[in-house]
Amino acid sequence: MPKAKKSVNPINLNDPQYYLNRELSWLEFNNRVLHEACDPRTPLLERLKFLAIFSSNLDEFFMVRVAALKQQVEAKVGLLTPDGRTPQQQLDEIWSTLVPQVTKQHQHFEQVLQPLLANQGIHILDYINLNQKQRTYLDNYYEEQIFPVLTPLAVDPSHPFPYISNLSLNLAVVVKNPDTEEEFFARVKVPNVLPRFLPLPPELGIQENEQPAHWTGVPLEQAIAHNLESLFPGMNIQEYHPFRITRNADLALEEDEADDLLLAIEQELRKRRIGGSPVRLEIQSQTPEPVRVRLLEDLDLTENDVYEVDGLLGLRDLMYFMALPLPELKDPPRQSVVPSRLQRLRESSDGLDEGNDFFAVIREKDLLVHHPYQSFSSTVVRFITNAAHDPNVLAIKMTLYRTSGDSPIVNALIAAAENGKQVSVLVELKARFDEENNIYWARRLERVGVHVVYGLVGLKTHCKTILVVRREKDRMRRYVHIGTGNYNQKTARLYTDLGLFSCREELGADITDLFNFLTGYSRQKAYREVLVAPVNMRDRFLALIHREIENVQNGFSGRIVAKMNSLVDPQIIATLYEASRTGVQIDLIVRGICCLRPGLKDISENIRIISIVGRFLEHSRIYYFHNNGQEEIYIGSADWMRRNLDRRVEVITPVKDQDIAKDLQEILGILLADNRQAWDLQADGSYIQRRPGDDCPEANSQKTLINMALRSTSIASNLIDSKKSSLYTDS
Repeated sequence: MPKAKKSVNPINLNDPQYYLNRELSWLEFNNRVLHEACDPRTPLLERLKFLAIFSSNLDEFFMVRVAALKQQVEAKVGLLTPDGRTPQQQLDEIWSTLVPQVTKQHQHFEQVLQPLLANQGIHILDYINLNQKQRTYLDNYYEEQIFPVLTPLAVDPSHPFPYISNLSLNLAVVVKNPDTEEEFFARVKVPNVLPRFLPLPPELGIQENEQPAHWTGVPLEQAIAHNLESLFPGMNIQEYHPFRITRNADLALEEDEADDLLLAIEQELRKRRIGGSPVRLEIQSQTPEPVRVRLLEDLDLTENDVYEVDGLLGLRDLMYFMALPLPELKDPPRQSVVPSRLQRLRESSDGLDEGNDFFAVIREKDLLVHHPYQSFSSTVVRFITNAAHDPNVLAIKMTLYRTSGDSPIVNALIAAAENGKQVSVLVELKARFDEENNIYWARRLERVGVHVVYGLVGLKTHCKTILVVRREKDRMRRYVHIGTGNYNQKTARLYTDLGLFSCREELGADITDLFNFLTGYSRQKAYREVLVAPVNMRDRFLALIHREIENVQNGFSGRIVAKMNSLVDPQIIATLYEASRTGVQIDLIVRGICCLRPGLKDISENIRIISIVGRFLEHSRIYYFHNNGQEEIYIGSADWMRRNLDRRVEVITPVKDQDIAKDLQEILGILLADNRQAWDLQADGSYIQRRPGDDCPEANSQKTLINMALRSTSIASNLIDSKKSSLYTDS
């Protein structure tokens, strides 16, 4: 029997007090990344990796988000965010939030990780601590390999302050003329064409217990700093101080005025290489006030743009040490598996299937793949490669948002065109920081006759879709792949993503209409199954949430579980608040930014939110709606953000196969039960990491999914050599 209807008191769900700030929420996410670097449970070199990711994330945050806020302040924009903050208030809070985080990062590297690395035979030395043999070697290396690349730049009335490129590491040098006692200021750029860390030969490495070190060396800037006399002969070196600059790097593109989008973006990329206005100055804390003031004045920055550190600048370069052959200091090796339904296919040396083909597997029923637990190369790449060489395939259509530098997918598309197939590819040139790579691939595809289009004016094409048209007997059949992640073989090893293969007629017709919308003048407004942004996705999602509300109001139960990267959209959040107030039970898995406040009395008491930060970047999007027992579940490319729902072309597909739907529900359940990598969001915007208890064993969702994938091969216990088995493969 249904329960009685529940009424709720009216309340303004758009009140700013009910929303968390987007930028501060992102800083909380990056702080969770930093926690992985500080967590002793994380393998040592992986801790260095997380420090590097923390730094790299911050670089992009300043280049895009902080730069945009500074532009708003300069333009005197008074528009408030949904949480009620002005641009200047956000900049002030970003600075006060980041200063302790950056301090923690550098202190942890200097005081904790460096000694731990030394204990493991990895010695990052200060130049002043080198012995004479080590100094002699590095001085010779400097003369031969470094000195010819350096260019000292004087700063005086006849030499204006030099342009300092984005993300460059530099030395501010003060020299004195010994004859006149006059001091001069100069800048020396630490060249990024040379390795940031200079290794010493093994025989000069530190010996411990008669065992040679794994790595001994110094940072490049220290080798330069201790040889500055060669750059300023006849002058006395008074002092030197490292500093680093971050500039606005977002593209300012007027698409409506661009006759050729490709050329317009190439021009903007040339501007980015030079960089926009400075937005951040990183210096060492012992930098004297005169040098600090000089840099601030010449770069037109304020004290709130300065970030002081003790030790090395630019810790993103610590990723260098992940290349060391020390598996015992890294996560255990992992191999992706081939999905069980594809194991019967025999793959030849050229990547093509012999006997039962990939298309036959899809014709049996829909196929779900889960990366990186299941192989990307043996599923997505294999699908496109087979299509490229199958004589019965007539056409291939595909969207490319980000792809790898040496893309087997693009090579397959080129082969398809050379084999006479109709190949159409939408290359999104506006994929931030991948524009140059995408331009390169677009030109390669065009040269072999692929129909390349560059997206729609005012919209980024972010959806992940493939359409293959194949002649079978007396009919044409359409095969589709709809994914949550980019068609990028490298990131497929690091990101968790889902993909659905299907040849259902309704889905094939929808994706055909989508490509006509992307490549032609279609004004398609209705789709049979898929949710497409910015056409119908926002309205469909709101309707799905409202249906749960109505079910509860009618006395039934209501339940929503959703996994995404970010939750920002105010209308979606307000509707989720409405659902919570009605009694709908809501669990959200939001990796990064989340502007919804859970656990507020009479507002969001029925909403629980976790974030999972672990070995792999959680990137898949899954949306589950109870629907009074007639459960519906969706996957696709869109987060619940304004940009995804209104300013991007996105695709979300319903999952019709009941077995796949159950698999997805199981994945959601595993993630919600995580007590190792999961963090619970609090109402004030802070996060608390879950910990296994004495009576509760550790539940690491990513480890669980790795083990499930291995068991799914049915012979995992035999541990067949990966090179001989078709069941195990690199992603």
